[in-house]
Amino acid sequence: MKKSYFLLNVLLCISFIAFGQANDKDTLNKKPPPPKDRNMFGINIPRGLKINSPDAADGYIMHAVANSPFVYLINRRGEVVHRWKGNYEIFNPYLLDDGSVEVGAIDPDFPTFGFGGPYGRIQKISWDGKMLWDFELANDTEMVHHDFTVMPNGHILALTYITEPYEEAIANGLKPERTPSSGPWLEKILEIEPQGKTGGKIVWEWHLKDHMIQDFDPKKANYGKPADHPELLDFNKGRKLEPRISQDSIVILQAKGMTGRNTTAGNLGADIFHFNAVKYNAELDQIVFSSPELNEIFIIDHSTTTQQAASHKGGRYGKGGDFIYRWGNPQNYQRGDSTNRQLFNQHDVRWIEKGKPGAGNLTLFNNDIPYRGDSMNYSMIFQIETPIDSKGNYFVEKNKAYGPEKPVWTYMAPDTTSFHGSFISGAQRMEDGNTFINEGPKGRFFEVTKEGKTVWEYLNPYRGNITQPNGDPNPALPMTFYTFRSNFIPATHPAFANKKLEPIMPQPAPFILPPLPGDKK
Repeated sequence: MKKSYFLLNVLLCISFIAFGQANDKDTLNKKPPPPKDRNMFGINIPRGLKINSPDAADGYIMHAVANSPFVYLINRRGEVVHRWKGNYEIFNPYLLDDGSVEVGAIDPDFPTFGFGGPYGRIQKISWDGKMLWDFELANDTEMVHHDFTVMPNGHILALTYITEPYEEAIANGLKPERTPSSGPWLEKILEIEPQGKTGGKIVWEWHLKDHMIQDFDPKKANYGKPADHPELLDFNKGRKLEPRISQDSIVILQAKGMTGRNTTAGNLGADIFHFNAVKYNAELDQIVFSSPELNEIFIIDHSTTTQQAASHKGGRYGKGGDFIYRWGNPQNYQRGDSTNRQLFNQHDVRWIEKGKPGAGNLTLFNNDIPYRGDSMNYSMIFQIETPIDSKGNYFVEKNKAYGPEKPVWTYMAPDTTSFHGSFISGAQRMEDGNTFINEGPKGRFFEVTKEGKTVWEYLNPYRGNITQPNGDPNPALPMTFYTFRSNFIPATHPAFANKKLEPIMPQPAPFILPPLPGDKK
């Protein structure tokens, strides 16, 4: 859920918003002051319903409330009509046909892993708030993190960190200057079959480490030319080590909520690939996932056995667990340069479902596109048409990068600058062709037409009061109203059958940020 050098990004953002006050001038470039709504975290911006046009689709918005155990369902008037309550802070809810939600829940005492997406538990909560399933994977060596997806058979595909010792990383060709002393956190994808109240059977798994190549050390077994093997990942791409800081400095950052309690001087920067989204296509039996550190999205074959997924052969597409498609940054496999890069810290890649305009294409939130000329960094929504045949095979020309050369549809703010969420966030194609967008850091949800007209807009006004394990409050700044992902739910969804979706009474109280230093009294 974070971009490279997230700590630096947050510090810059705090400086940028000046806790709600825009700078008067930019002495370096003599740019005009940013607009008031450029405040990326939405501090001191009026919240609630902004636009409710007749052109907005009929349905509801579901989102987890920051720093709380609640998932809210709101109607188009911005009223809460239902809420699910868990027992921990909830991360990313998915609505099931029976009205229950599958959620990521942040385990309060997970070990090892640091800031930016670990949660450790996947839970199922019924419509009336009963805990139906509480699966934990949070130990010293592995943890579910960021995202999961619910498969048609009820199984869960979950992104999972797995530690790799320093010596093994070096033996596998990672450059010493890119290797944290703790060793890196690598990635795997698990398919979990829920069992009982707390159990989960791993029925399939895929490990990134089985699909690496490097051109640094010819003595290593995985040595080769990345340009000749786009189906493999260059181990020496991804996140570089952050500048070394002392443990005392880390303690200061922890106190301000700017890094996790498990961050140490030894593991700072260990999250070198940072997968942040995963989705499943049942028709193709394929999995797509996103790495913002690599600025790429990837597709793999799920039809393999676990043994085939660890190899380079087998499965419906004949490539085992190797990548069958990748897009966004061909520099990673030496088939392009910086001018060919298309993605910048992207999040929330997903297929457009059948029956929706653009079905079969991919959408994603391109978070942090660098400024050009006199502009500032900004965000866009991309829809891309992959080079795929009728059987689900992707093609790429020899020595060329995977296509397409450009998206088939994009959304950006008319003024560029007012739409910018440099991390988290997401986008979703709707049945009528509109696109629902979650500008995550600000907690801003809005709907746009194909032509880019905004027909509905809402800023989440809610925040909970969950405390840290020692009882200390979680800092409200800067991520006061953040939303990792929100989802549009059509009014015809089976979960709403025979249910009265009326505003609950009383409505939850909006969160009021305490006065900040420098605020006018």
